[in-house]
Amino acid sequence: MAYDQNNIFAKILRGEIPCVKVFEDDNTLAFMDVMPQAQGHVLIIPKEPAESLLDLSAEGAAAVIATTQRVARAVKKALDAPGIYVMQLNGTPAGQTVFHVHFHVIPRDVSVPLKPHGGGVVDAKVLETVAVRIRGSM
Repeated sequence: MAYDQNNIFAKILRGEIPCVKVFEDDNTLAFMDVMPQAQGHVLIIPKEPAESLLDLSAEGAAAVIATTQRVARAVKKALDAPGIYVMQLNGTPAGQTVFHVHFHVIPRDVSVPLKPHGGGVVDAKVLETVAVRIRGSM
């Protein structure tokens, strides 16, 4: 399948759809998931157009991993999370629903069950309060 320039993450990168940003540099963007599986769920994407990890350049992969690590550390610190779940899916059979490579950083505490992937939308104001805490821990 060819990369779809109209996928939701491509639109976010072009500024056509708003997001609650956590971090941005020349190569990557990290933002709050609007359908979080847990409070503090962040998505990290490369700015390079790539459908999956298998399509991403080595340079793009290095950049997105570095940002994922940075965000994971900040989420853990900001939310005092006992654990961090990092998830990356490739292809429909693996559960990928947005065809722009992305990583999920989800704070984990075994006493709090995860919400389903793609569950209910959370208001941007609520997401911003969590994003402020994460940005403050970077």
